[in-house]
Amino acid sequence: MARTRTYEMVIDAIEEQILSGALGVGDPLPPERDLAARLQVSRPAVREALRVLEAQGVLRSAVGSGSGAGTFVAAMPAEALTHFLRLHIALSNFAFADVVDARVTLESSSVELAARAHDPARLAPVHEAMAAMEATVDDRAAFNDADIAFHTAIAEAGGNRLVTAMTVAIRNAQRRAILAAFTDVEDWSALRAELMTEHREILDAISAGDAGRASRLAARHIRNAYGSLPTLHDHTI
Repeated sequence: MARTRTYEMVIDAIEEQILSGALGVGDPLPPERDLAARLQVSRPAVREALRVLEAQGVLRSAVGSGSGAGTFVAAMPAEALTHFLRLHIALSNFAFADVVDARVTLESSSVELAARAHDPARLAPVHEAMAAMEATVDDRAAFNDADIAFHTAIAEAGGNRLVTAMTVAIRNAQRRAILAAFTDVEDWSALRAELMTEHREILDAISAGDAGRASRLAARHIRNAYGSLPTLHDHTI
């Protein structure tokens, strides 16, 4: 059996233990020697598999002696999960229509959750992102960054960490493509004004606690925004 296939088998075995619940966050893995004997593979194959899973944020290792030393199942931070998802989304070449539908589904849900939460403190970052967009005039890159921050902050205000991670991953995977599409727009002032109006309407509905209206406005905004960027239709993510 090739070494590459061997270490992948080790990864599969560890992942199966996690998915079955046999291993949870904070649980230690057996020492390399024991794991290699149990799986009937070489220690270098085990070591390589552990390095891969540690790089993915699934495991953490600590050197030394005592109870704190060894390899443990880690709780993947939200930032690591978002980064991991963003890279995979960027490499998967999803069709344009699939991206639009995914964003509509995710963000319609997150704005609805944010409206139901009705927590002004959670909405403070959304207002900050809105102010940043208001401050941009001809700087399309700055507008794009503030736009990402606006949608990300709403997802975070909704309180669903998985929805937030997927929303951030999709939007960041499209960062360059959307900026390129913004650059291709001839009447930037008109498009900017339209997008700002839609953002204000969404934020007003969330602030008023009107979950249904916020959800409908978010879906309409996403579809309108993509419809206003024809050159983006040529891109996949």
